[in-house]
Amino acid sequence: MESENGESQVQIHLKTKQQHYAVPDVPYSIEASVTTSELTTFVNTLLEQSLSGDHKTPIEFDFLVFGIEYLRGRLCDHLREKSISFEDAIEIEYLERFPAPEPQDCLLHDDWVSAVEANDKWILTGCYDNTINLWTNKGAHILTIPGHTMPVKAVTWVSLDGDKGKFISCSQDQTAMLWDWSIENNSVECISVCKGHERGIDCVGVSPNRKRFATGSWDTMLKIWSTDSGETIAGTSKRSKTEDSSVKTPQITLQGHRECISAVQWMDDETLITSSWDHTMKVWDLSLEGIKTEISTNKSIFDASYSHLCRLIITASADKNLRLYDPRINQSSVVRNTYLGHQQWIQTVMWSTTEEYLFVSGSYDHQNKLWDIRSPKAPLYDLIGHGDKVLDIDWSNPKYIVSGGADNTVRVYKSRKALIKADHSDSN
Repeated sequence: MESENGESQVQIHLKTKQQHYAVPDVPYSIEASVTTSELTTFVNTLLEQSLSGDHKTPIEFDFLVFGIEYLRGRLCDHLREKSISFEDAIEIEYLERFPAPEPQDCLLHDDWVSAVEANDKWILTGCYDNTINLWTNKGAHILTIPGHTMPVKAVTWVSLDGDKGKFISCSQDQTAMLWDWSIENNSVECISVCKGHERGIDCVGVSPNRKRFATGSWDTMLKIWSTDSGETIAGTSKRSKTEDSSVKTPQITLQGHRECISAVQWMDDETLITSSWDHTMKVWDLSLEGIKTEISTNKSIFDASYSHLCRLIITASADKNLRLYDPRINQSSVVRNTYLGHQQWIQTVMWSTTEEYLFVSGSYDHQNKLWDIRSPKAPLYDLIGHGDKVLDIDWSNPKYIVSGGADNTVRVYKSRKALIKADHSDSN
């Protein structure tokens, strides 16, 4: 089909799950060379006509062709690439574009920030000067906590209950430390020093029931520990005396990786997934104390994140690519998709905990990126701000994307969508 100026035309059906943006369900003939911005204008024009002037502010939309992949160029190029006939009726689903996160704060540290995790109110960071730091999510510094003797490589919250918090820090000094924080007194206490690894600890994860945590190390071992602190040591202070702390030993030690374990995450209370520099990911069954599934790749994996929403894994590697895997299928080693956009090796990656298609990544190219798994050719947004390589990124709190870097800063980006949702629910 050709238009008067000789350009090809295609027939499209426009669908949306966001019913307040629905347009008449009829076929539309449009130029095959149409782009996302032109389709956005087209849909906004249709909305203006169908809503009789009630639709005043133009909405930014994204477009899924046959429900599979976002349109990221001209429609005709997309159809040719996917071998879709121009004679077919093209089904296009449109949805409001996820709003760009806004840079909010820059938290200054004294050295590289290699670990970061946020919860509802607080941000926990680990630093190359061997300290842990506590901040409010508004950017106010609460506490600097010495204790480790080498750089802190991983931190995680165990619990936050009223005026008490509990968290874990892991270090190149081969120990993990379990801490109690009295929010009211602003004092911390190291209640356990976890010893058993023979090289630095690189990652940590807490079980969904908060009763156990797992650590992965450069000694290739995966170790499982109890979060139960037992009796506390008297005399809390801002400067904890770790020599007074009780030593904790692992409940389980699991061997299977051949190189450093770079990420550990609990899929449920008895199942974990780990990634490693040895090019593999392993799913562990703690009830059997062994490996349930192995996923082989051809690259060292520097970080991996498992989504409890879509049950897929995203990995970060040195070759600038992010890869998507499905641990449930027999060919779990088959790459489901590859995401291109970073210019140097990717150090860190994490799924959204509330948006099943979205994840974030941080790289040695100084950039964070926000991705949708349906858009492999380009990220949704570049989150700029770091002046050096990004070492860790976190999206545990849906309202904030938080990252630490070799520029001695933590960057905090506010997710406008999460805040809009929160404000809406607060007003109800």
